[in-house]
Amino acid sequence: MHRTGVDMVSLEEIESVYRERYAGLLRTASAIADSREGGRDAVHDAFVNAIRGREGFRGEGSVEAWLWRIVVRAALERRRREHDGRRVEAEAIWADRPGDEHVEVRAAVASLPERQRLMLFLRYYGGLDYQAIAEATDVAVGTVGAELHAAHRSLRRRLGEEEAESRD
Repeated sequence: MHRTGVDMVSLEEIESVYRERYAGLLRTASAIADSREGGRDAVHDAFVNAIRGREGFRGEGSVEAWLWRIVVRAALERRRREHDGRRVEAEAIWADRPGDEHVEVRAAVASLPERQRLMLFLRYYGGLDYQAIAEATDVAVGTVGAELHAAHRSLRRRLGEEEAESRD
């Protein structure tokens, strides 16, 4: 629902997005925060903040996009806090997960720039289309397409190189 004036988001609108999109919000927040618990906490914190700050909704875009922005920010903050502000290389987060059959893919995704990772998470974990990603991240639709294209190209290159090395 797009609004034309500046009026407060109702609790019913927030609850509706929560109920309809919780699974995608949780998957995306967990991917961003680097843990399921961190993702769960980020979604919780985001909705508490949305309810408390619902007068801050400016009516630009949909309520769902506004909530996605809040969830993304909360998940990024959760990840930063869990790493205590230390500079942690993204690939190192996935290096010590024994038994993970997708460790190479996870490491490749972790090696991407943060904005490309975010776009991938919103697209594939959140199930958002390009327009919804643009609204949730406050960028142009063309930027979403360019970032996803660059991410896919980087992943193909990296995973292709790793496959070639493992055959040697």
